[in-house]
Amino acid sequence: MELIKGTEVRKKLLLQIREEMAALPVAPKLVMVRAGEDPADIAYEKNAGKLAEKLGIRTEHLILPADIPHEEFMEAFRRVNEDPDTDGILLFRPLPKQIREAEVIRCLDPLKDVDFLTTEKLAALFAGKTPDGPCTAEAVMEMMRSAGISAEGKRAVVVGRSMVIGKPLAMMLLKENATVTICHTKTRDLKKETLEADLLFACAGRAGLLDGSYVKPGAAVFDVGISVLADGSIAGDCDMASVSEKASFLTPVPGGVGTVTTAVLMHHVVRNAEIRRRADGC
Repeated sequence: MELIKGTEVRKKLLLQIREEMAALPVAPKLVMVRAGEDPADIAYEKNAGKLAEKLGIRTEHLILPADIPHEEFMEAFRRVNEDPDTDGILLFRPLPKQIREAEVIRCLDPLKDVDFLTTEKLAALFAGKTPDGPCTAEAVMEMMRSAGISAEGKRAVVVGRSMVIGKPLAMMLLKENATVTICHTKTRDLKKETLEADLLFACAGRAGLLDGSYVKPGAAVFDVGISVLADGSIAGDCDMASVSEKASFLTPVPGGVGTVTTAVLMHHVVRNAEIRRRADGC
């Protein structure tokens, strides 16, 4: 069994980002928008900020109180969204319940959307007209390619149906000519489905959901789930010990897909900057 660690994949992607940034006249700018003090959001924001600084990408943080009224949030968000100097906006979700999230996303400029929230970006993805996808889903594809694993003709089973990971990942696998089944925690006989998978993607966000008995011998398993346990440790959707006895490839948690996700985010910011500057004739 071979572990597919995120470190090398991230390193190659960062090299590509630096090469693309060298051709830009001005360093790209990312704005991170957060309402409230969710620890997971704060941790991701901190890591993203450190990586942006390392790459020379400018960052701005719009931090708003969790109880901010909807209209006040929209006013602040519109200022960021309409700023011509901003190339990417990372919106931390879910937003507090008093904020109408659908309205915020409708307001978001697709040319500044870095995580495929807008209808325009999702339509391009589902139509197979873009090589990119939501940051985590794209990170999975980057790791698969790095390991030399082809999806073509393979049976792929995605356990998870969110618009953040599961559904877009399924579309990206279809584009690579895999035969894709989407399952979830309500699937009647989940084990029957996963045992058919040559490529198994665990992204339901439920710690230890899949153990070795769910894995076809020789399958490549990508653990995308991240859960914080009671003792503060991090766990994936797979029981690593038993799955490693069956799988030919496995991504660890931590140290796997999450390591690559922030690098993909930065790549999207740079790509947005390139597209916006071409649109402006620069």
